[in-house]
Amino acid sequence: MDKNHLINQISPPIDNDLAKSLIAEFLDIERRYILGDWEPATLNGGQFAEIAARIIYHIDSGTLNKRKGVDPCLKYVEDPNNNNDHSFPGRRASLHLSRTLRTIYKFRSQRGAVHIDPDYTANELDSTMVVALARWVIAEILRIFWSGSDSDIARTIKEIVRYEVPAVLVTDDRHLVLHTDCTVEEEILLLLHNAGENGMSRTEVGTSIPKSPTSITRALQKLISHSHRQVLLGSDEQYRLTPNGTRRIFEELAGRLTLED
Repeated sequence: MDKNHLINQISPPIDNDLAKSLIAEFLDIERRYILGDWEPATLNGGQFAEIAARIIYHIDSGTLNKRKGVDPCLKYVEDPNNNNDHSFPGRRASLHLSRTLRTIYKFRSQRGAVHIDPDYTANELDSTMVVALARWVIAEILRIFWSGSDSDIARTIKEIVRYEVPAVLVTDDRHLVLHTDCTVEEEILLLLHNAGENGMSRTEVGTSIPKSPTSITRALQKLISHSHRQVLLGSDEQYRLTPNGTRRIFEELAGRLTLED
């Protein structure tokens, strides 16, 4: 399932422009986080919270306002004195979403570029928290507004977390790793990470790596082997990353996901 199809699944009832903005902002946070761009990933959580708050307010109040601030949106939803009419499907769900968005937004506002420690670790921890909360918000919105099966929703959540790898060029249905010093194993892992849940066939892998067919076969066999289990060949003859392969991407090859030195 691609991004546009997902948007169509939740819009309506969610306003189409807000749905597009929410998914786009979420993917940008994920992209920056995985590339190790900690501070922007943290600060962008504020924009994500603004869009999500407007969505919840629109559904709950029946009023669409694409400029309304986070606090007035969420105050209407929270409504401690029970003064407002509420149309959000599930009062408790709307309150959980509201509290989570307040955490994201206040964290962005109050911490900003000032961290407990000015080094890299604090930024990474901050970003990890914001990303985790944003993932929960996305998952909850899909659960509430999409009528698909639980398995479809779970797969979609996993898929939208994936992003196109800047270091992989897609042209004429061919995927090419732009780094010229990767091993065959590394190229396979980067290509499969980019392919996501769709995976790649042996033919697609072969046409995407300018190396000998024998070396590609050997690398695939090694990655599939019991000692590695980083790649899985499915019953549909598509190769996909396993969690072991994804962990290797993030632990060893994160720097290869981008073209920057």
